[in-house]
Amino acid sequence: MNTAANTQNVDKAPLLTHLIELRRRLLYCFAFFALMFGVSYFFAEQIYQVLQQPLLQIFGPNSGRRMIYTGLHEAFFTYLKLAFFSATFCTLPIALIQVWKFIAPGMYQNEQKALSPLFIATPILFVLGSALAFYVVMPLAWEFFISFESLGQSDGISVELEAKMSEYLALVIRLILAFGLCFELPVFLLVLAKAGVIDADMLKEYRRHAIVVVFFIAALITPPDLISQIALGVPILLLYELSIILIQRTQSDKEQTLRKQMDQSI
Repeated sequence: MNTAANTQNVDKAPLLTHLIELRRRLLYCFAFFALMFGVSYFFAEQIYQVLQQPLLQIFGPNSGRRMIYTGLHEAFFTYLKLAFFSATFCTLPIALIQVWKFIAPGMYQNEQKALSPLFIATPILFVLGSALAFYVVMPLAWEFFISFESLGQSDGISVELEAKMSEYLALVIRLILAFGLCFELPVFLLVLAKAGVIDADMLKEYRRHAIVVVFFIAALITPPDLISQIALGVPILLLYELSIILIQRTQSDKEQTLRKQMDQSI
């Protein structure tokens, strides 16, 4: 009886240790998020000015343009939303590091070597996608939308943009998240390949279907202009092809390892 009770206690001890460690790492991520949220809200106006730069470049610094808000609480909630988005953006790398530190001790060395590049690539790809959205797509898209302005003639009324600050922020966040998450495609496909769900031949076989799906998704998550859809669809297809190359290399390395193990066993 005592032996059985001791065995149960030994089994529960590692589980309790893992749960305590998980709680500690989650609290660390939450504390960092709370800190970044406070800092981001304090500098929310300055951060918002940075996000306005693609639009300001089109209008010019001396254009006299303005943004408006139509509800008493709109500006406050817009800055809260901006602070939450900024804090999440800054916390993502820290959260990935904590996840890696939690799961890495339970992996074999070869598994750590296989998965560590994926954890490193995840924030890098997200930042690259976000940068493409901010520095390339937004200026082109904003210029396209602003082209519909018209100066009123003697018998007409001028049509000018007076953007709402909440709507502008929502559109910017939508584009940044869309491009950032879509750039995670290689990581997602590599994880599926390592799990044995897909392989390079399957991705090649369904390449035409992937093209249709990619541009369909791009049409759904981007503004209704051809520039944004192409700017998202083309890089995703390039990343799709890159994923095929990486999966092929992974498969060849795996086959070589198996051959070496078979030769050693013989």
